[in-house]
Amino acid sequence: MKLRPVKPFEPIMTNILPTGERLIAQIKWDGVRMLVYHDSEGTELINRKGNNRTRQYPELMDTAAYCRADSFILDGEIIALVDGVPSFHQVMKRDSLRQEQQIRARVQQVPIVYMVFDILYLNGESVTNKPLHERQALLAQVLIPSPLVQAVPSYPDIPLLHEISKQHQLEGIVIKDLDSVYAVGGKDKRWQKRKNILDLNAVVGGVTYRDGLVNALLLGLYDVEGKLIYIGHAGTGKLAVADWRRITEEAATMLLKDRPFANQSERQKGAVWIRPEWVVKVNFLEWTPGGTLRQPSIQAFVDTAPEDCKLDQ
Repeated sequence: MKLRPVKPFEPIMTNILPTGERLIAQIKWDGVRMLVYHDSEGTELINRKGNNRTRQYPELMDTAAYCRADSFILDGEIIALVDGVPSFHQVMKRDSLRQEQQIRARVQQVPIVYMVFDILYLNGESVTNKPLHERQALLAQVLIPSPLVQAVPSYPDIPLLHEISKQHQLEGIVIKDLDSVYAVGGKDKRWQKRKNILDLNAVVGGVTYRDGLVNALLLGLYDVEGKLIYIGHAGTGKLAVADWRRITEEAATMLLKDRPFANQSERQKGAVWIRPEWVVKVNFLEWTPGGTLRQPSIQAFVDTAPEDCKLDQ
């Protein structure tokens, strides 16, 4: 590949819907951020963290089926639908696989959709310096919609789309400035996200048991001093019985004598400490005054470095 991976532009969080004539809103899909790179030497899929995921999604290798261009970089999100609603847990069943046989089987078991919302490079030329409305026009010219690949629609009525996203229990919306250039590696208010469901990636520093099986994970985030701060425990969510059995088996090989958290945990009694190597995506209702998560729900294990799970994420 001649094309070098880039760090994608990120939206900042907002609690207030911004207003303005040059703003549009798009649905925020609960999936995996993915950039597709294609040139004369081949095709690669690289996620937001810079990890290669080309093998995990072989159905996206036939780029001619969904993009009329000799070379390009597309930015979007890979999702898996359950009853018409994106499921992060399901898409992680694809994203976490490493063995070819498992990958081929899951292609049929967990179909995905690539929701494309931007284009960074087209036919030998970077287009990141063009305003968003021009990049959207270019994307419309080259993208070939299908059940596998779709363009993310844009809407001028931000409050209405926000309300619709809540009604359909979607993750939220992203508000974008139509005149904004694509800031590689940037993160500012030209793109803002308003979430209906709060989530974060947390480090697992301990477990509790019931009848010999792990029934809850003790969660933490790193502060500015690099200390792991306990933020709560979760035993509900999308994990199946088979997942808890696997966790029980693997946790037995990760035991620690001392608590990895810098602060006391509310689940101190009966807790078993483990090396803080696992990272899980957790949905939650809100932060409590005591600095813990209210009603946390485990969505999936994610391939993220534990040290990237910070309190200010």
